[in-house]
This record gives sequence, C-alpha cells and structure tokens, in this order.
Amino acid sequence: MVVFHSSRLLLLKPAVKWEGWILGFPLHFHHLCICHWGGQKLPGMLGLQVLSKHHLPAAAVLPLCLSAACVGWALALWRRTRRDTTRLTPPKMSGPVSCVNGGHRVSPASKLRDLLADSQSGIIVMPCCYDALTAKLVEREGFQLTFMTGFGVSAVHGFADCQLVSYHEMLESAFRICGSLEGICCIGDGDTGYGNAVNVKRTVRGYAQAGMAGIMIEDQVAPKRCGHTKGTTVVPRAEAVARIRAACDARDEGQDICIMARTDARATLGLDEAIARCVAFVEAGADITFLEAPRSEEEMKRYCQEVPGYKMVNMLPSGKTPFLSHQRLHDLGFAIAAYPLSLLSAGLKAQQAALQSLQTNGSVDRGLELDFDHLKDIVGFNHYYTEEDRYRTS
Repeated sequence: MVVFHSSRLLLLKPAVKWEGWILGFPLHFHHLCICHWGGQKLPGMLGLQVLSKHHLPAAAVLPLCLSAACVGWALALWRRTRRDTTRLTPPKMSGPVSCVNGGHRVSPASKLRDLLADSQSGIIVMPCCYDALTAKLVEREGFQLTFMTGFGVSAVHGFADCQLVSYHEMLESAFRICGSLEGICCIGDGDTGYGNAVNVKRTVRGYAQAGMAGIMIEDQVAPKRCGHTKGTTVVPRAEAVARIRAACDARDEGQDICIMARTDARATLGLDEAIARCVAFVEAGADITFLEAPRSEEEMKRYCQEVPGYKMVNMLPSGKTPFLSHQRLHDLGFAIAAYPLSLLSAGLKAQQAALQSLQTNGSVDRGLELDFDHLKDIVGFNHYYTEEDRYRTS
C-alpha cells in the first residue's frame, strides 16, 4: 500500500517476500532499495522504502520509484528465465561417444550403422582383438571395425573358449578395449548372455555402457564353446529367439547398441534350422545375423539369399567354412568378414619363435623384434609426449 504524508512518499509495504534482492540502487540523496524476497510465490504488491536526507516532493520521487521497480522486475524475470533455461539444458554427453561428425558427437552404434549402410559398396573387413593393445593396433592399421573375441579374451586369461571366463571379466575387457579406441568402433562377444533372458538384458546394458557399438548373443547351451570345435549344442528355437528379443528390448529401452544374433544350429540341427533361426532373429529385431560354420559356398549362398538384413561371416583358415576372398564374400551378400584368430594366432607364433630363438641361440632373432622407437610409438609414448607438451605450464 502506498502512503503519502505531508507531500512526501513515506512507505510501501511488501505483500510477499522473495528470495534474494531484486535491486539495490544507490542514489545521491541516500538509498533506494527494493526489498528481499524469501518465498516462492510472486508478490502481490512491491515493497519500496525511500530513505531520504532531503524532503522531496512525492511528485519527484514517485516516478523514480516506479522506474526502479520496473527495472527490478525486469532483472528478476531475466534471472529466473535464465535459471530455468539452464536447468532444462541437457548436460554434455559423457560415456560412450567415439567420434565427431560435422561438429556433432556420434555414438559407436551410430558409427556402426553408417558402416553397415556403406557395406553395399564393399565388405567390411573386421580383424578381431582381445585386449586394449591389439584393439589399438587394429585402429592404427586403418581398419574401421574390430570385434572383441571371446576366444581371444579367454586365451589371454589362460583358458580355452569354453565359457570359463565370466561376464565380469568380459565386461572389464570391454571397458579397456573401448577406452583404448579413438575413432573406430567395436562389437563385443556376449556369448549366451550369461544366463536367462533377464541376464541377457543386463549383459547388453553393460556392453553398451562400456562403449561397445554392438554385441553378439548366441543360442548355444551354457557353457558355450567355439563353434569350430566339438561338443556344441543349442537351446530350443523359442528360447534362442527369447534371448534375442530380450537383447533388442534392452536396446530399445535406451541402450544405443546394435544387436548381432548368432546361431550354432548348423552343427547339430542342420542348415534349414539354422536359417530358420536367423530369419526369426531378424523378425525379433536383430540388426545383424551370424550363421556360424556353414560347410560350403553353396550353404553360404543360401544363407545370404534366404535371410534378410546384414550378415557376418567368420574367416578361419583351418575352420569348417570355406576361406574366400573379400570380393567373393561381398558378391555372396555378406556385410562383414570377421578374422577372429588372426592376431592371436600370428602373435603366438611369433612369440614361440622368439622364445625358441632365445633358448637355442641365447638371443632373439632381430627380425622377430620391432625397433624400440617403433614399439614405443605403438604402445603410446609419442601420443603421451604430445599431450604432455600440450598442457605444459613452464
């Protein structure tokens, strides 16, 4: 309420308080202030108090008070709008973001989808890695995609690929591998999902959080084993499809990751059943299918003709599937050619030769070793030195 007395403005009482100060405005005659606000409701009446050393006519003070009130209200509204806008601004993305495209951050799964879309012009060659160092080596040599192989991860843990390595150990490897990559993406071997359909969903979420672009889920009976070895068995088709449906549900519920569905049914139930399962996997929502170990080029051709969508093939020189050229695989209809054991096998052969040379000759054949400067570059010393110089303060 505005009160006038003896031609002077004495007081405006505040109806509601707010939090903070709207405006503090010093004047030459003393001080003009607009009061605190301490509640959350808007004031119904603005409180002003003029403390003056001089007796000013109300006609002179009132316009000044009203002007100050307008400025105060404008500032308060601006601050509140700015605060609310800041709250609504999404935080910067953290977690699995691998590359930048035209200023926009691109997820690993989006990168993989782009690669698959481009596979019409040529097959994607995918060397498989088993630790952070081999993943970095794949990227260094210019490949656009790698795969964390369960065979290799099991091997570096000291085990055969018979699911002796746990989900937790595979997840740790996934984090290390994805953390070592700067631009390319990786698909992770999720084995059977480490349990029932609910476990599958947890496995998919874990791999997505690690930064994997895709995950492969298969239909073997646990404990699973390499598809090119003896003793593989598969679960019934309905259970196999349920695993893939659960994986796709985890993806669709917010995990940005591609789902690769694998069947090992060819070994025990025949090609027809294996193809039927792949078709059912696509209908359940799988992004990629993988029919393990077809026995002939004709079987590979049938698989590509009868199953829609993107397909992967394993190229194992001594395996059950014919070892074909990249062009021939592309002509048949495959999108990805995986080389699951090339790095592991070649590395072990070189290490065996080095050990034998050391035992026989007392030294390692120099032709088996990298130059030390080259070795330092591969493992990351030069990159570290560059980063160190970038942030040097003196």
